Amino acid sequence: MSELKRTPLFPEYADIPGVRCIDFGGWELPVQFSGIHKEHEAVREAAGLFDVSHMGEFLVKGPQAESFIQHVTVNDVTTLVPGHAQYSAMCYPDGGVVDDLLVYKLADQSYMLVVNASNIDKDWEWLQQHLSEGVEMTNESDHTALLALQGPKAEEMLAPLVKEDITTLGAFHFLQNVELFGASVLLSRTGYTGEDGFEIYLPSSDAPAVWKGLLEHGAAKGLLPAGLGARDTLRFEAKLPLYGQELSKDISPLEGGIGFFVKLNQADDFIGKEALLQQKSSGVPRKLVGVEMIDRGIPRSHYPVFAGDKQIGEITTGTQSPTLKRNLGLALVDSSFAAIGTEVEVDIRGKRLKAEVVSVPFYKRARKGADSK
Repeated sequence: MSELKRTPLFPEYADIPGVRCIDFGGWELPVQFSGIHKEHEAVREAAGLFDVSHMGEFLVKGPQAESFIQHVTVNDVTTLVPGHAQYSAMCYPDGGVVDDLLVYKLADQSYMLVVNASNIDKDWEWLQQHLSEGVEMTNESDHTALLALQGPKAEEMLAPLVKEDITTLGAFHFLQNVELFGASVLLSRTGYTGEDGFEIYLPSSDAPAVWKGLLEHGAAKGLLPAGLGARDTLRFEAKLPLYGQELSKDISPLEGGIGFFVKLNQADDFIGKEALLQQKSSGVPRKLVGVEMIDRGIPRSHYPVFAGDKQIGEITTGTQSPTLKRNLGLALVDSSFAAIGTEVEVDIRGKRLKAEVVSVPFYKRARKGADSK
C-alpha cells in the first residue's frame, strides 16, 4: 500500500485541536478542524482558510501556447489578457470530461493550468499526448502550495496585509508578485465556495508562514481553518461541480451544468467539439438538476432516482444543507424529467421517498467578488 501524500502544511495541523484527516485521492488531508458545520458557517458569515495545496499546477509557455490551450480546452482562451483567468474543461473526443480546470494568463505566451489533485497524472499524460511544437510544459505541482481564503470578510482580512489595492480586483482577475508575510504570491479572486474570496498560489516552502500569519491576523474577525468537509458542502450549495460526481468521462460539460463555459460558436476546433455540437443539436439527453426531499430522508451520491417504475438517473451529491437546513441533492436525470416542480422518488436504502425538482443553485450570495473552481 503506497504512503499517502501530504501538503507542506501537514505539520501545522497538529497545532489545531480537533483536526481529523482522511485519505482523499491518495492525500492525507483534513476533512475538518473544528467541525464541518462550524467551518461552513464561518465561510458563509466571516471567512475560512483552506489548504488546497494538493491541486495541480502546470505551466504552459511558448509561441504556440495559446493555440495549444485553445485546442485542448472548451472555453475561448483567446479572450484572456494577462492578469485574467477563466474556468474551463478538457474533453475527450466523445464529449466526456477529462477534467475541469482554471486557466491563468500570466503573460503573453505564458499560462498556468490548475487541475484537480486526483487527475494530475492523467491530465499531464493527456496534455503531453496533444503537445505541439512551440509549446513547453512544466509540472509545478510539487513545488506550489495553494491556500483559499473564502468568505464575505476575506477582503477586509487580506487588504491590510498587502501593498496592492485588492478592493478593485474583479472576479477571475489576479495579481502576481504580491508580498504576503514575506512570500511572493499570486493572488487570485477565485474560489470554490459560493462566497467572495481569494486563492493564494505560493512556493511550498513559504506556505507555513502565510498559513499561520493569516490565521493569526484573521482570528479576531472570525477566520477559521476549514477542511474538505465544509469545502464540499459549500460548493454543493452553490452548484459548483466536483469532478467524479457532476463531471466525468461519462458526463459531458453540457450534461453536467457547465455549458455556459463551452464556446461552441468559436471558430477554432477543440477536442470534443464535434460530439458536443451533436449533443446540443440532438438535445442533451441528461441534465443536472436540484432535488429537494419531500419525505424525510437525505439523498446521497449514487442513490437511484425514479419517476414511477422507471429509473431516470441518480444523485451525484446530496446532504442536509447546513445553510438552508433542507435535505437537498444534485441529480443527473433524463432531460424529460428535468422541469422544476417534477415529482420524483429517491431510493434511500431500498425505500422510495418523494422528492421534487427545484431550482439551483440552492444558495446564491449577493455578487461582489469571485466565484469559480
